Amino acid sequence: MSQRSEHFPVGASVTVEDLERQPYSTLARLREAEPVSWVPALGAWFITRRDLAVQAMRDAESFTVDDPRFSTAAVIGESMLSLDGEEHARHRRAFAGHFRPALVRDEYESIIADRARELVSAIAGDGIAELRTSIAAPLAVESITTFLGLSDVEPSEVLDWYRHLADAIVELTVGNEIPTASRRALDELYQRVSATLADGSSTFLTNLQDEQILHSDEVTPATAVVMFGAIETSEGMTANVLWHLLSHPEVLAAVRSDRSLVAAAIEESLRLEPAAAVIDRYTTADVEIGGVTIPERDLVTISLLGANRDPAIFASPDQFDIERQNLLQHVTFVQGPHGCIGLHLARLETAMAVEAVLDQLPDIKLDSEASTAPAGLIFRKPAAVVATWGSP
Repeated sequence: MSQRSEHFPVGASVTVEDLERQPYSTLARLREAEPVSWVPALGAWFITRRDLAVQAMRDAESFTVDDPRFSTAAVIGESMLSLDGEEHARHRRAFAGHFRPALVRDEYESIIADRARELVSAIAGDGIAELRTSIAAPLAVESITTFLGLSDVEPSEVLDWYRHLADAIVELTVGNEIPTASRRALDELYQRVSATLADGSSTFLTNLQDEQILHSDEVTPATAVVMFGAIETSEGMTANVLWHLLSHPEVLAAVRSDRSLVAAAIEESLRLEPAAAVIDRYTTADVEIGGVTIPERDLVTISLLGANRDPAIFASPDQFDIERQNLLQHVTFVQGPHGCIGLHLARLETAMAVEAVLDQLPDIKLDSEASTAPAGLIFRKPAAVVATWGSP
């Protein structure tokens, strides 16, 4: 056993299977005994307590994303996700103004609401459907492609790119190579964005290039990061909240009768199941945190899932409770300079999907035998949210 493992016996005993199959009890054990722990299975220091997670996320000088091992950069290329300091600010500035809450609401609420209703209407007569693939995924894809001006791409094509790139990030995180199919998907995406820039069909992307906020070779990776970040966040959010509501019929009934509770249901679902369960950082020097000194350039993995279930902050943290007074203290959208740039768009999409389901699918119920709970080491969502309902 290595010296690190001797000092962190709980972390040394944790396996990837533990984190995938029994994450809540595993994270609770780490949080209680070793809130900053060396986990050999991940090759990383693992942070599971909320206060320490926030400390690391906010301290970009000590905990950086700017490292050649950063998985998203290795797959997609340099972007706001993999840069810090002035370069990060420049890349983020290219998109930040377009994601302002008032602009998102005014420009996109009616478009997204209409599309959500169309997606629900398409399945309403069937009496049964899998909601992640029929509502959550296509709404996420169509919302962000509309936002970016990529109107000529098929949602199924974008989802195929996305699945392959998500696979690549997972494979790299556990020490494997990028799959050939993922490289092919990235090439297809780059070709499509390059063609869009060349023909000028996306005002949004053309402006990024013309205004010289980003260099021409930076527009495509920036677009890929925004696109796939939006799909991951929004599809996972929507699928998770639908699963939580349908798994708790009494909460579903309360939300149906009082639509002001939709926002609270979304936030509590975000707390319980962040679509992205972990984020990675690298130490820029020897760093002391939580009584532990982490050596320079070591990988640090921050568990958003663990932080969001910290009992020091959230009473009965494993319960789905939309009446919590501190719902917004979850860290699902990350804190510090790398906070999620598209959180307002993601919240809007999920809210419109929930409203459409409540409006158009009477007596909706979860088919618990055909459905699965949210799962995943890095990206968490249900594999299937199968529901049944009566005729509209």
